[in-house]
Amino acid sequence: MRFTQLHLKHFGKFTDKKIELAEGINLFYGENETGKSTVFSFLEGMLFGIEKGRGRATYRDTFRRYEPWENGNYYAGSMRFTSGGKDFLLERNFDKYSKNAGLICENDGEELSVEHGDLDMLLGGLHKGNYANTIAIGQLKAETDALLAGELRNYAANYYATGNSEVDLDKAMLELRNQKKILEKASKEMSLAKQEKSAHIKQEASYVWRELTQLEQEHKEVEQRREQQKQQQKQQQEGAGSRAANKSSHVNRPEKKKINPAVIGVWIVAMIVAFLFIKSPWNYLVDIVIMLAGVIYIWNRLKEKNKPVASEILETPEDTPFRELAWKDKMLTESITEKRIEYRNLQERLEELSEQSEDYKAQDKRKQGIDLAIASLLELSSQIHGDVGEKLNTCASEILREITDGKYQTLWIDENLSMNIWTGERKVEVEQLSRGTLEQIYFALRMAASEILYTESYPVILDDTFAYYDAGRMERTLRWLAKNKKQVLLFTCHKREGEFLDRCGLGYRLCGL
Repeated sequence: MRFTQLHLKHFGKFTDKKIELAEGINLFYGENETGKSTVFSFLEGMLFGIEKGRGRATYRDTFRRYEPWENGNYYAGSMRFTSGGKDFLLERNFDKYSKNAGLICENDGEELSVEHGDLDMLLGGLHKGNYANTIAIGQLKAETDALLAGELRNYAANYYATGNSEVDLDKAMLELRNQKKILEKASKEMSLAKQEKSAHIKQEASYVWRELTQLEQEHKEVEQRREQQKQQQKQQQEGAGSRAANKSSHVNRPEKKKINPAVIGVWIVAMIVAFLFIKSPWNYLVDIVIMLAGVIYIWNRLKEKNKPVASEILETPEDTPFRELAWKDKMLTESITEKRIEYRNLQERLEELSEQSEDYKAQDKRKQGIDLAIASLLELSSQIHGDVGEKLNTCASEILREITDGKYQTLWIDENLSMNIWTGERKVEVEQLSRGTLEQIYFALRMAASEILYTESYPVILDDTFAYYDAGRMERTLRWLAKNKKQVLLFTCHKREGEFLDRCGLGYRLCGL
């Protein structure tokens, strides 16, 4: 990729400012307040857009800082660049009310969509985060941040796993850890709910057990009282039986004068009268009837005379409490049975709770799967010490050797971008080195990372990067840039960069501000 023109239509202090760019080194020279940092920020804004901050941050964010000084409602610019052998025009309106972006291929007039990712496709793996950590070095910002370490881990993971750079390892790791937190929270809530339910059942079982114990004690007392009453009733029945026997022998004796003599006399007179005054043969028939009636009467009287008098067994007052105790015994027995069933059911529910539910087992299985995935990603991430790590170390060491004139031979970079160097005699931590050397080390790291992460060569953008460089360091770094980079945009408030380029015969384009 190469930038060919910048058009700051309304951006910061500039209005309708056009800057033509060439291959090789493009030098932006000017004293402070001439707009170098404005153009530097314009490049980033054109590539990735500018978002307006919220709250207190709006007073110091990029959007507010570079709002047009004149005609503030028209906040816009454009950029021409080449990529893949084609020329493109990118236009942006940064205004918060009419924000938009347009992209056109100037070779065939095809309109592309920034919103749907056509610009991202042209930029390849370049995005705002790694842009500021590799090819664009702001004022006093040579150090890289954790984003670059994440980018390199992603590259390492994808290099081993897929051979491309489409997977975001850090994002995947973050997602897995978030999923694990969600599962752990759900498991904790499930466990607390289970404990509360178990405590409630135990409390209920305790109440039932106490009630059951009381019922059993009461039932035992009722049975004892019933047994006592049975003994008393038995004794009473034995006494009553002997009295009933004596009474029975007394009442079975035949009573005297059961047949009334007067009745017999009437019976005889009736037979004589019938025989004398009723015509024959009816007098015989009537006498026979009267005689039969008398015989039946005498028979019945004799039968009643010999019938024993039955002794009546009456309910005694002692029988009533005995029946009440029997009823109470029955009620207690039924209540005890119900309480035992209820207590047994509660115990079974406690046993079920003590066993892991299917949902809990499924969650635990998912959590184990996430742990395995995290472990696999960590193992994959650590492989940056392998081929990719070796490639990064080799590339950065070569750059560092060249720009330090061989003073530092080897640079070791771990997966967190902690660095050590080999002087040829000993290993030194970078924090022990001078600020100028440290700036060169970070420069070497940035350039090596850009070589690894990007398939296309992008312009290198430097804003007063050489403030801590002595003349020798700056000379070697500029020579390396002129030899290895297709386009460099160099912003400086010092004349020495231009003087050195003139002295060494290194061609460059002076871009006026």
